[in-house]
Amino acid sequence: MTITEVIETIKAFYQGDPAITEETTRDQVLYGETDGDCTGVVTCIWPSVQVLEEAHALGANLIICHEALFWNHGDHQDWLQENGIQAYEGKKALLDQYGLTVWRCHDYVHSGMPIETGEYKDGIFYGLAKQLGWEGYDISNHPMPTLFEIPEVSGRELASHLIHKLGLDGVRVIGDPETRVRRVKIPFHVFGDANADIIQIDQEDFDAILPMEMVDFTIAEYIKDASLLGQNKVAISAGHFNLEEPGMAYMADYLPAVLGHQVPVHFVKVGDTYGYITK
Repeated sequence: MTITEVIETIKAFYQGDPAITEETTRDQVLYGETDGDCTGVVTCIWPSVQVLEEAHALGANLIICHEALFWNHGDHQDWLQENGIQAYEGKKALLDQYGLTVWRCHDYVHSGMPIETGEYKDGIFYGLAKQLGWEGYDISNHPMPTLFEIPEVSGRELASHLIHKLGLDGVRVIGDPETRVRRVKIPFHVFGDANADIIQIDQEDFDAILPMEMVDFTIAEYIKDASLLGQNKVAISAGHFNLEEPGMAYMADYLPAVLGHQVPVHFVKVGDTYGYITK
């Protein structure tokens, strides 16, 4: 199969969405050529230098990433070229040396993939649920599984579960780690105001949130105060990429069949976004 054929076959597998158009989608070829044969696929959360090296070692020439290649939304390269950013030049040299093509799969995988029941589920968050062992606890009633009712644990035990299952070095916790947790919510991105999230957490009675981003001056303040007031609230912050990486690991499980077992498929783990130095 050519790289173009691989990409088009994968697009057709997902549910897609009328809003996904070639002009507006983030799912673009970010680097490299698409006419040649695909020697192998590597899936990853984002194509770090480590991923480029491992893809080359595996003999793969197509990297499918979920997030940006060059550290900005849209992967614009003009500002990097104009300012002579050294890391850009170094990364570009590796891509050229290894003959790698990078395609971003963000909108399609989030649009829904067919699962065993015949339903379509968001491929990223379904992959996360599978890695956490939470498929049977999903009460989202939505294609994006982000609300779970789990067997009761403490916040500390939930944090330990995340660290173990996701292969993390640690997590950040706000609120009492002994909080009893049964209902867990993954909020959408919280970049500034968290008014809607705070209302939902309060009124729908979530015990724990697993935010992809944590903003100190809004939602973190709220969780801290709610906990100090005796409310059953805790936030466990693992990080955006750490929560979405399992979806790209799961992609490597089903892509071989999608591609008719014509192309080898590998997952390369970027690993914990954060390192921790503790006192």
